Amino acid sequence: MENKTVVVTKADGVGLIKLNRPQVYNAFNNQMSTELLAALQEVNADPGVRCVVLTGEGKAFCSGQDLNDRSAMQKKGEHFSLGDSVRSRYNPIIMAIAKMEKPVIAAVNGVAAGAGCSLALACDMRFITPKTRFVEAFVRIGLAPDSGSSYFLPRLVGLGRALEIAMTGRDVGAEEAVQIGLANRMVEEEQLLEETLSFAKRLSQGPTVAISLTKQAVIRGMESSLEEALEFEAHVQEAAGKTQDFVEGVQAFAEKRQPRFQGK
Repeated sequence: MENKTVVVTKADGVGLIKLNRPQVYNAFNNQMSTELLAALQEVNADPGVRCVVLTGEGKAFCSGQDLNDRSAMQKKGEHFSLGDSVRSRYNPIIMAIAKMEKPVIAAVNGVAAGAGCSLALACDMRFITPKTRFVEAFVRIGLAPDSGSSYFLPRLVGLGRALEIAMTGRDVGAEEAVQIGLANRMVEEEQLLEETLSFAKRLSQGPTVAISLTKQAVIRGMESSLEEALEFEAHVQEAAGKTQDFVEGVQAFAEKRQPRFQGK
């Protein structure tokens, strides 16, 4: 456990992925990016996991790239390509979250900066505490956003506000994050993980095929024409209508009881 930069636990249909470099505020190094991608692939492939929660150990969610690694390489005169690093290390992580056929909820337990902010934005929902801060910190060191921030941020908060946040690199505090749509809900710090896991458990007990299809339809709808969105809705509704959960949902309605969904 001491050498693991990402720890995975599973219970009650929920896979909990915890970034585990608290001494550097869960900053990314090569090992953590590799282990996080493997963790995401593991929970996605596990049929017993029906919802995923991503959080950080200690006081931070994720502070982005570990700049100590970059500084050491610069001092040694070693050449590295930031573009190659983004393509090989970060982009697969973001795509794994976006394409996961299960809800992914970020329990943002502190600062989410740089690639850590992008990581949180890539999740389907974000639960935060009063101490949470979102920071598009790239511009602070002369860089542009990466790891999906240019895609997710304007979709969450609108174009003008996204440009202002990204161009200034300022902190977005918890109350503002909720107000502008960066976060779904704010809970007290000591209750964050419990509340997020409780919510995730409720989702995991739902009709998870329909929830997966909902995720696909909503994301696709943001990129589609109305005609395309309507046709894709018909497609996913056809798929949902063939599930056992649909049969159970209709039967439970007729019998005036709570449905017992199996995710099938």
